[in-house]
Amino acid sequence: MSEDKHSLAISLFSEVLAADQMIRNRLHRVLPKGMEISHFSVLNHLAWHGGERSPAQLAETFNVTRGAMTNTLNRLEWAGYVHIRPDWDDARRKMVALSPAGRRARDQALSAIAPMVSDVIDKLGEDSVRATVPILRQMRVELSNKAKPD
Repeated sequence: MSEDKHSLAISLFSEVLAADQMIRNRLHRVLPKGMEISHFSVLNHLAWHGGERSPAQLAETFNVTRGAMTNTLNRLEWAGYVHIRPDWDDARRKMVALSPAGRRARDQALSAIAPMVSDVIDKLGEDSVRATVPILRQMRVELSNKAKPD
């Protein structure tokens, strides 16, 4: 790797990591009491995609271990935000669905987050954000592909 390319890579990852840390701190401050970012992420995913997902599918989607996802799902179930049932086709598996309370909690979290997100978009400009999202998505997909064994 050339020195210029190396410096570019370091700058890119430094900015992404710094932005990630700042986003997480701001989200943590505005999310409803007791809701973690991981909880919101799962609730938002279930609301966005509809239907049910298995814990294994959710773990793969969020690139976490099944144990970590099970912990998150147990907390969400305890709060009444998700329903977990046996898979009728394979008793070894479970299926997770968003509950009405989970949808309300997700909507409340979105309402709390919206002003922060709107402010950032206003400051950066909608055109800049629209141009940036595909690049970040492509970077995520590429990094995700590198994490999977061949």
